[in-house]
Amino acid sequence: MTSEKDNSPVPLDDQLCYSIYSASMAIQRVYKPLLDELGLTYPQYLVLNVLWRSDGQTVGGIAEKLALESSTLTPLLKRLEAAGFLSRTRNPDNERQVIVVLTEKGHALRKRAGCLGDALVQTAALTSDGLARLNSDVRRLRDEIYSRTGGWESII
Repeated sequence: MTSEKDNSPVPLDDQLCYSIYSASMAIQRVYKPLLDELGLTYPQYLVLNVLWRSDGQTVGGIAEKLALESSTLTPLLKRLEAAGFLSRTRNPDNERQVIVVLTEKGHALRKRAGCLGDALVQTAALTSDGLARLNSDVRRLRDEIYSRTGGWESII
């Protein structure tokens, strides 16, 4: 008599995807009070982080970096612009492109936002080096998966 393979789901705690998802939720919980003080949501923080690394990007460039649709990003950018953190202008060389530039207020927020990483190190009870190694492992996993599934571009 042949036995059928058990196709029942793996318990959540044994699934890597759930561990990463729930860790992300936990990190956002640590960040939330700090982001509230800055007047930002987590997605807005991500947008600003992209601009802090390289200011003056197109909406499409930011969307690609964050693996978002431009249509998803536009409302975030509008709220950040209304709050005075950035400005959006049409590219004079290509009217279809919108260039996003940090304002003085947006640049100044960068120093205040540095507390997020510190809070994560303290809350996670890991060293900065330990978190960096973990981050490297997760990035490597992400990049390997994307390299076999069409990359970031396939989701935006």
